[in-house]
Amino acid sequence: MRTGARKVRLTDAAVERLRPREVEYTIWDTRIAGFGVRVRPSGHRSYVWQGVRNGRPARITIGPVALKAIEEARRDCLALMVEERSGDGKADAAVPLFSAFTAGPWKEAFLDHCKPRRRTHLVSDLKRKLLPSFGSLRLDCISSRHVEAWFNAYSQGAPGGANQTLGTLRSIMKFAVASGHISSDPTRGVKRNRRPSLTRFLSRQEITRLYTTLDRMVAERPSCQPQADMIRLLLLTGCRRNEIVRLRWCEVHGATLRLSAAKTGPREVWLSAAAQELIERQPRAGSAWVFPSPRDPARRYGREIGLWYRARKEAGLEDVRLHDLRHTFASHAVMSGVPLPIVAKLLGHSRSSMTLRYAHVHDRDVEAAAERTGVAITRLCA
Repeated sequence: MRTGARKVRLTDAAVERLRPREVEYTIWDTRIAGFGVRVRPSGHRSYVWQGVRNGRPARITIGPVALKAIEEARRDCLALMVEERSGDGKADAAVPLFSAFTAGPWKEAFLDHCKPRRRTHLVSDLKRKLLPSFGSLRLDCISSRHVEAWFNAYSQGAPGGANQTLGTLRSIMKFAVASGHISSDPTRGVKRNRRPSLTRFLSRQEITRLYTTLDRMVAERPSCQPQADMIRLLLLTGCRRNEIVRLRWCEVHGATLRLSAAKTGPREVWLSAAAQELIERQPRAGSAWVFPSPRDPARRYGREIGLWYRARKEAGLEDVRLHDLRHTFASHAVMSGVPLPIVAKLLGHSRSSMTLRYAHVHDRDVEAAAERTGVAITRLCA
């Protein structure tokens, strides 16, 4: 390499900033050994690869910067390395291990730019499920058969978790394709597990049973009041669990909640009079949290609402998940005649297709209406 040459992570922006000097120089890429950008005193810039050709050191021009983007040049460089190098194993060294790729290029290009909550989920997927299965493999050694076997095994115990982690793996492998390390995405033919088409929601009788159970539990043990109020708020607002458990006083504005870190981004939640009353009766003990930890008011309440599991058992609702309270709110809104676009707004859905799952609750109303109409017409004809 010429004097003054250095290694950087080459990007289109970094290449654009390169300026001519009095002598020719080359900036080398940190991701692919021997790949770089040569800058001549005239200002002409070109991609180059310095390696071994026919057993002898050689520098080959890949093409001018003006005609190629950096990722296209990387792919051409990798193809050249495979074509030109002999079978001494050096070509394999250009393809990184899955663990190195996710800790380096993918982390810098994708993971570091995610929201904190999303980044936490991705890191968890990597550590718990992906690195143990694929970490020691080169990217080009991960086949569709490997991915499918891993996905099927994971799906046996946690089909939803398998779907989520497959999405993470797909993101990584698509970036590996774009980076020129592999020619095709091995996750492409793997289909996600189907989600149940029917959503569980509580009937009016079940809601009454749940409220009666909560009232009794609080009467027997007053310290349960905050947890009981969280459960009621989930039912009255349709919020997600973390939106209530992590609720701050600064997000409470009279008849609305202005959530700053909801799943789909900042959103506003409208509160009924009953929901407002539940929030207003929470003590303001100098904590930033509406539902602080009972042990340390400076900290928020834990992730799980432990009272829920006892309450649903005593109310005879053991097949109901906490998240089904959100479904219950939406389903009863639809059955009360609230249009689906308004329901979507109430729930903070980013896509209208997510709200369509509640359209099925119209069926029972349509059936009842058909019966009433039939009876009315029959009376007219009698």
